[in-house]
Amino acid sequence: MITAGRVGAARARRRRIPWAAVLVLPAILLFSCSRNGPSTYQGYVEGEFVHVASGVGGRLEHLSVERGQKVEAKAALFDLESDQEQAAVRQADEALSAAGSQLADLGKGRRRQEIEVSQSQLEQARAAERQSASQLERDEAQFAAGGISRMQLDEIRAKHDVDAARVRELSGRIQVEELTARPDQIRAQSSQVAAAQAARDQAQWRLDQKHVVAEQAGVIVDTLFREGEWVPAGAPVIRMLPPANVKLRFFVPEGRLKDFPVGREVAVSCDGCDAGITAAVSYVATDPEFTPPVIYSNENRAKLVFMIEARPAPDRAALLRPGQPVEITLR
Repeated sequence: MITAGRVGAARARRRRIPWAAVLVLPAILLFSCSRNGPSTYQGYVEGEFVHVASGVGGRLEHLSVERGQKVEAKAALFDLESDQEQAAVRQADEALSAAGSQLADLGKGRRRQEIEVSQSQLEQARAAERQSASQLERDEAQFAAGGISRMQLDEIRAKHDVDAARVRELSGRIQVEELTARPDQIRAQSSQVAAAQAARDQAQWRLDQKHVVAEQAGVIVDTLFREGEWVPAGAPVIRMLPPANVKLRFFVPEGRLKDFPVGREVAVSCDGCDAGITAAVSYVATDPEFTPPVIYSNENRAKLVFMIEARPAPDRAALLRPGQPVEITLR
């Protein structure tokens, strides 16, 4: 026989079962989510700054930019005094011009006026040779007739030989005057021209180092010298950040590394940032590390994580600032 008390207890148990299920179900779901891990990761913005310097020292004559200014590629940044370098370039230009003129001169013969003088002398020598040849012919006939002595014949024959030799001498001189210099001389002078060109290039490089321009667009983060100060060679004058040098660093546990292959696109959010900023994973660390203090929290303390770097598009990178905390979400 079932008593009224047992029936009431059974009904009470049946009424408590739905409430227990309602309480257990969220716990199961929460446990399941915790096993899958978070979908949002903490990180920060990192900047790879470019330090712009000159290869030579000098007094800072003009600073063309200021902190916070955005500059385009090839924009003027600063100028150092360059009086000595300009003088060195002019000197190198003159030396190169002189060496080139000497090389050109070696590739030519004597001047036309000098050759014309030699040609006139050759005509005179030929006239004399013709005259002595005629005289020799007459004297040979007179010698055969007994009109002159052999001594006189020998004298006119010797004179004809001298006149003929003079013609050959002047003909050869003209040929030599029309020739260029010897090949060895031309090669030696060509080396002198190359050396002068190298000296000129070096002088021009030093002059160019006194006028420094931006190799790429970016933001001027800081200026490290003032106008009038002496800048040592190689000392940075401008500190700038190109958009392509902005990257994000965040940290994930080992179990979630498979979700972040290189090239994977992630969404980026931060306080005050515009919506729609994305980045592409560019590097995944191979060694684990403890959670960095910058993102340390009760949930992440004493956990080994892997660092991941992602780079936003250059046009969106300008919206981020180095050191700024960000949240990374898988897309």
